[in-house]
Amino acid sequence: MFTVFLVIVLAVAVQGAFQTRASIAQTFARQSRIEQAQVTLEELLRLQIDEENSVRGYILNRDLFYLQQYAAAVASFDRKERDVRLALEAEHLNGALTTLDQYATLQRQWRTQVAQPMLARPDRSMEEIDKQNKAFSDYENRTADAIRVALANTNAALALSTQTQINQTLYVRAFWLLVFGLMTILFNAYGSRVSKELEEERTTTEILQRAFRSQHVPLPNCEVGSAYLSASSHLAVGGDVFDVYRLSGNLALVLIADVSGKGVDAAVITAFIKFTIRGIALRRRDPGAMLAEFNTAFAQTVENPYLFVSMFVGVLDTQTLQLRYASAGHDSAFVRRSTGVQQLAVTGPVLGVMEEPFETKTLFLEDGDMLVLATDGLTEARDRSGEQLHEEGAIRLIEQGSMHPQPLADELIARVKELGGNTMRDDLAILAIRVRDPQVSDA
Repeated sequence: MFTVFLVIVLAVAVQGAFQTRASIAQTFARQSRIEQAQVTLEELLRLQIDEENSVRGYILNRDLFYLQQYAAAVASFDRKERDVRLALEAEHLNGALTTLDQYATLQRQWRTQVAQPMLARPDRSMEEIDKQNKAFSDYENRTADAIRVALANTNAALALSTQTQINQTLYVRAFWLLVFGLMTILFNAYGSRVSKELEEERTTTEILQRAFRSQHVPLPNCEVGSAYLSASSHLAVGGDVFDVYRLSGNLALVLIADVSGKGVDAAVITAFIKFTIRGIALRRRDPGAMLAEFNTAFAQTVENPYLFVSMFVGVLDTQTLQLRYASAGHDSAFVRRSTGVQQLAVTGPVLGVMEEPFETKTLFLEDGDMLVLATDGLTEARDRSGEQLHEEGAIRLIEQGSMHPQPLADELIARVKELGGNTMRDDLAILAIRVRDPQVSDA
């Protein structure tokens, strides 16, 4: 009889555990939806800036590329606005929905009252655009802040609910521990594993929310390859970032950077680096000036005095194959030519430490040359005995690697993992660009 009673109680306990997990999973799903809405809202603000920068770029340069960029930003903005709206409707955040309507209306008014007139008459004064932009931007930022607050409050409430449910689960299982001994210990271990998995998933979601994965765009007369590997096997992000961004029909921004430190703070800085450098590059074409302006912005924005950044910034002309670059303490930059591999010189100190000028250097590439950029996870990679690869070892691996960018990037990642016995001591990002001379290709 006791055995039957124990089996019944065990069945009830198991059913209760699964119900609790289902409830936690449902709450976490809602939290993930809110966090995704927060990410999308930040993307809306970025697209708003992209629209403004595209209009400004067209007025300054009369390049049709900016008109295409403006149209793409408008379409993406409208899609993202619908995504945020669906999330707010699902959570019944009616106040935030009203505010989102106001935000979307303001953006459409900006397009009709500012953007379209300026694109139609690009000879108008930039002071007029700045004045009108400020009026709209201030109001839009206030409405966006209101939506942020609503989403953050809902997210906090869901997080508290999740934690409360987890705590209740632990209390119930502690009771079963007193009553049924070993059976309850097994249930408690199961609950602890569920809690750990939920916490790891939430941590990863929060990191991905603020640190966007780097991607590259196709470039004329170029093959582009990239690879990224985090030293933390359970996370797909870290403190390394690379970017390839078209500034016009022929010019492309090339960037790779390595943030000191690890964890969430370093990952957040990568998103700041990427979009700040893009914004600067739309106004400036000199890499040294880009680094100097970013250095000032970094010191004024990042409050952690122990964080610094090594960075390589280049502007590549895909027609003439001219590369103008500046390097802020980033020595893992190489050019592979038919005659061998050349390491590119550092032209200034790391960012975030001191205010000093950054020299811009010019390099002329030839047909088949390959620019190989890496973070210090390559040169500082160690073998199983603890010996570092250094620049000489990195050059040797590049010389022995594939002639094509993507296979080369994958091979470098694989070789570093192999040297360390499948253990990574530091994050590693690789960006490789092989150029083709259009005159040789046409011939």
